[in-house]
Amino acid sequence: MQMKNLFRSSFAFFAGLISSTAHASVQSSLENVQHMLVGRIGPVAAILGFVFAGFSYITGNPNARAHLVLAVIGACVVFGASSIVSFIQSMVN
Repeated sequence: MQMKNLFRSSFAFFAGLISSTAHASVQSSLENVQHMLVGRIGPVAAILGFVFAGFSYITGNPNARAHLVLAVIGACVVFGASSIVSFIQSMVN
């Protein structure tokens, strides 16, 4: 039952990505996907990572420090993604 719900929600998510990029050029499609990942999905994932790290700290999990480090690294990558992409684009051009 859970796999069926997971499949449905992931299908709806990817259908939303595809429909927003269906009638656009490749560059604008990639910019739309980048905007959606950095602007909407990234902050939610970062918050969930910090919540999970805090919960594991509160419950006394011995891996809580590692969870916090991974959440910080993930947040840096997510929020620095647009800078990383523009740096790579400037190196290519």
